[in-house]
Amino acid sequence: MAPQFSLAHLTVLHSTPPEMVSIAARTGYRWVGLRVTAVTPDEPIYPLMRDRAMMKETLARMADTGVGVLDIELARMDAATEPEAYLPLLEVTAELGSQDIIAQLPDADRERATERFARLCDLAKPFGIHVNLEFVSWTQTPDVASSVAVLSAVNRSNAGLLVDTLHFSRSGCRLEELKNLPKEWFRVAQLCDAPAQAPATVEGLIHAARNDRKLLGEGGLAVRDIVEAMPATTRYSLEIPNLTLEGVIGAEEFSRRAIRTAESYLQGVHEAALMSYSMV
Repeated sequence: MAPQFSLAHLTVLHSTPPEMVSIAARTGYRWVGLRVTAVTPDEPIYPLMRDRAMMKETLARMADTGVGVLDIELARMDAATEPEAYLPLLEVTAELGSQDIIAQLPDADRERATERFARLCDLAKPFGIHVNLEFVSWTQTPDVASSVAVLSAVNRSNAGLLVDTLHFSRSGCRLEELKNLPKEWFRVAQLCDAPAQAPATVEGLIHAARNDRKLLGEGGLAVRDIVEAMPATTRYSLEIPNLTLEGVIGAEEFSRRAIRTAESYLQGVHEAALMSYSMV
């Protein structure tokens, strides 16, 4: 069985949630991932928790097309943000029929960050929602090891690890770090490619991550190896923002190229992993 893919919002961030659902349906995606909170002050925001007209249209297009919502982002808990601030995000996630949110912990106080992550998991539990911790190379939770420390400490059944192939590579993580982790931690992974050589500055890392990722097979990251190191049940979200190419060919054609290159690049890898997984 060929893998199914989700279209991450960062890939086409200037498309509204209803537009994304329609683009995903026309280009072959099973799901979309929606961003309902702004991460930077100058990016578009789609607050479905307040914009009921947009929520109604999003739900209508989902019903018409069969495209679902894989995940909702972003619960980003820095030093000033308590998990209760994301209760509206959890409510939106449940209304959209998703069971996964993405969280980040850019907080240098490890004890506080861990305690807040545990509380977010507890808030999400009654909604039937899993909290997927994403590590980002330039934050205070930069890699697999720091994420595993948080997940092990909170010991919540609805907590998991989100691997983004760009951040995995830029953080210098090793494949061996993934192979012995609990399989139930891996629900969603974000895939992209990029040059093997990382930018030399934090500003360069952020710019490349938000604006200049590469389609699978067009960079120098070991994406196949990372995919093979995760359970075959992991679902794949294509997070591949490339403002230059998208600006030339448009959001829909860029989304189409993203999924077609992913299908070609991962041909055989997912099937082999499924076979291996079924024998365990």
